[in-house]
Amino acid sequence: MHVDRAAAKLLRKLDRPVQARLVTAIAGLAVDPRPAGVKALVGHPGLLRIRVGSYRVVYVVRDDELIVLVVQLGHRSDVYDAL
Repeated sequence: MHVDRAAAKLLRKLDRPVQARLVTAIAGLAVDPRPAGVKALVGHPGLLRIRVGSYRVVYVVRDDELIVLVVQLGHRSDVYDAL
C-alpha cells in the first residue's frame, strides 16, 4: 500500500472525522483492492475509484507487484479535475 505524496497532503488538510473514514477505506484496499462498488474511471485506463461518503479515492492496482497506489483523493466535486 502506498499513498502518493500529493494525496497524503490533501488528506492532512481534511477534518479529522473525514480523515478517519478515508484512512479506514484506504487500509481496506490493502486487504481487498477491488471491493464492492469499485469503478474504473472512463478515459483513464488502469485507474479505479471508491466512494467514501462525498469523497473519492482514486488509485491504481499493480497486481504483478502487489501494490495499491493511491494517486488522488478529495471531494467528489473536484477530485477528477487534477487527473
